Amino acid sequence: FAEKLKVPAKRLEGYLFPDTYSFERDEAPETVLGAMVDRWRAEWKPEFDARAAELSFSMHEVMTLASIIEKETGRADERPLISGVFHHRMSIGMKLQTDPTVIYGIPNYEGDIRFSHLKDRSNPYNTYVIPRLPPGPIASPGAKAIEAALWPAPTKSLYFVARSDGSHAFSRTFAEHNIW
Repeated sequence: FAEKLKVPAKRLEGYLFPDTYSFERDEAPETVLGAMVDRWRAEWKPEFDARAAELSFSMHEVMTLASIIEKETGRADERPLISGVFHHRMSIGMKLQTDPTVIYGIPNYEGDIRFSHLKDRSNPYNTYVIPRLPPGPIASPGAKAIEAALWPAPTKSLYFVARSDGSHAFSRTFAEHNIW
């Protein structure tokens, strides 16, 4: 079905734009999915292609990174900085090391991430062991997450950790990170 809708992936994950839709109760699933992909296409602006090329990213890689950003924070003001951390990590060859990707790849995840999950080399979404983006999106990113993936905030930070208020503390070194 993804191929039929001309989505640049084997699955629709990440390309179903999150929004409010109105459908009839008996609407065909294909119609619903088609509308969500059409909405995603409407959000993907022509300048996004040029910017992705500048970054040497494919559309699929942009959507994958945007989905990770979406899962890492609900705060619009932090998305570009979270993106900046990931871009910085990738630029120096550091693994992304992000829990939401690991969780996405765990079958029947029960709510607790374990050390064994972080070491699991069989999980293709385990960014603690793979040295690149995972094979595809882990969620459906909104417009602000897509823009953040394409236009990251400049930062020297390599780490961030969630605070109790939903914001994040950013740090340049692992020692600083461990203080939080």
